[in-house]
Amino acid sequence: MTQARETITLAIVGRPNVGKSTLFNRLVGKRLALVDDMPGVTRDRREGEGRLGDLTFRVVDTAGLEDAAGGSLEARMRQQTEAAIAAADVVLFMIDARAGLTADDERFAALTRKSGRPVVLLANKAESKAGITAASEAYALGLGDPLPISSEHGEGLGDLYDALVPFFPEPDEDEEDGEPSPDAPLRIAVVGRPNAGKSTLVNRLVGDERMLTGPEAGITRDSVSVDLDWRGHKIRLVDTAGLRKKARVVEKLEKLSVADAIRAIKFAEVVVLLLDATVPFEKQDLSIADLVAREGRSLVIGLNKWDLIEARGPGLTEAREKLDRLLPQVKGAELTPLSGETGEGVDKLMASVVRAHEVWNRRIPTAALNRWLEATLARHPPPAVAGKRIKLRYATQAKARPPSFVVFGTRTSELPASYVRYLVNGLRESFDLPGAPIRLTFRTAENPYGKKG
Repeated sequence: MTQARETITLAIVGRPNVGKSTLFNRLVGKRLALVDDMPGVTRDRREGEGRLGDLTFRVVDTAGLEDAAGGSLEARMRQQTEAAIAAADVVLFMIDARAGLTADDERFAALTRKSGRPVVLLANKAESKAGITAASEAYALGLGDPLPISSEHGEGLGDLYDALVPFFPEPDEDEEDGEPSPDAPLRIAVVGRPNAGKSTLVNRLVGDERMLTGPEAGITRDSVSVDLDWRGHKIRLVDTAGLRKKARVVEKLEKLSVADAIRAIKFAEVVVLLLDATVPFEKQDLSIADLVAREGRSLVIGLNKWDLIEARGPGLTEAREKLDRLLPQVKGAELTPLSGETGEGVDKLMASVVRAHEVWNRRIPTAALNRWLEATLARHPPPAVAGKRIKLRYATQAKARPPSFVVFGTRTSELPASYVRYLVNGLRESFDLPGAPIRLTFRTAENPYGKKG
């Protein structure tokens, strides 16, 4: 079996709306980047693991290159793209074959040439003969032979493969095929309302201006992942777009961003819900926390912008009281005051994340569970329904991630919700499961290990 070639990094660059994100999605084999007809959808660098034949690589989607005044959002987007070019092994420079060459294409081709990086020139949207003819104009850019492709339809990818092969080292036929590493990174999604400071926190953790930040709310549109190592723990951190009330999400682009953020929650192991400490526990914050619990993800709450709070002691006491009262479904979830701007409390937040992940993965021995159940029933037995007793016979843990338990008994469907909450709270307290979204289900069955009747 032939070994896959060693990985390199590709950066896809070009002016806005030439199809960079469509190609990125095709190379990574899934819809990771938002795609829309409106220019400027992509603002941050987005990275993914791509594959083309036996070539595997790290591929980076970038914001469209634009001329802009220094200090503006567009200028900061351009700086992100220039950083991606500098870090790439090969640059995929893309133009729109249907639109023909523009002055921006020529300016940014010159910028790319000056970087000294190898360049593969892609003439996208060349689905027809007319498109292929138009692609020939790209020779004028001085970046070599243009490759006519269609990101949307997957045409021309064979030619792209041939163009990329020379940049990869030859596979070592004597080496055995490597196995994927068993210690996969801990997947963390950072979520919250717009302008809660999510990207600032991610930049602080990475130690680089990796995400665009600024006073403008809603800068982040895609869910963008970055890898880091925190005290020996491999982390994959996903920064997401701000989640607003559904009624306020009216633009098509924002709907795509919200769907992207929700998908990030579903694929995360731990979700960091970042609150603005100056206005914490707004209704939307509670809705997001409830979504995280319903998805069964582990939840950690960060109280950001703590550097702006003067009465810290009373403020923290009030926040903890609100957390337990307003979010009983994740009772005991860790709440950490921090400042992404200054770095205060960020290490404590990450320590909370690691602890929450351990709780989320925890397994309880069946014997311990049944000792707990016996003591719980003796202390407070289930109420009788229509004069008949409800019998709970034994319990077992079905799975972890999140901790999920099954209790077997008779007439379990008639258990009142208040008694179910009593059992869930008992599990949480007895087995040290703070903040975990505990799943408790009931089945009617006889205890195979106990006496019948």
